[in-house]
Amino acid sequence: MTDKAIEPGTEAPDFALKNHQGEKLQLSDYQGQKILLSFHPLAWTGVCQTQMELLEQNLLEFKKRNTVAFGISVDSVPSKKAWAEKIEIEDTDLLADFWPHGEVAKKFGLFRSAEGFSERANIIIDEDGIVQFSKVYPIKEVPDFSEIIAELK
Repeated sequence: MTDKAIEPGTEAPDFALKNHQGEKLQLSDYQGQKILLSFHPLAWTGVCQTQMELLEQNLLEFKKRNTVAFGISVDSVPSKKAWAEKIEIEDTDLLADFWPHGEVAKKFGLFRSAEGFSERANIIIDEDGIVQFSKVYPIKEVPDFSEIIAELK
């Protein structure tokens, strides 16, 4: 298990990670928009695939709510790129928390050190960089994105 996940009301730690296209993205560059960080344990697994497909499928709902959604795991950029192509993720950035290994997951209290990957979790950050919602899900459970959409209203 992990340490306790970041609590609502906490300032979100800033970070920079590469997306599956190799582009460096900085969290603080998105100030003024809501951010959904959708942590998943590992690429190339069924539940994680469904979770990322749901991010992609809900893109319009996120945009309507001034929200940018990111999928994030400890996989490398080349792995995330190949996986995104395989599962046809075209418009959602999949972030590689690869090196230092799981550093961003650790900052959010989501790194499972015994297994070497993150919890399955959704974190919503408001326009001012404050965590508004934080939920960890059972590893084998697909998050309920209708709950996330409702939280973004």
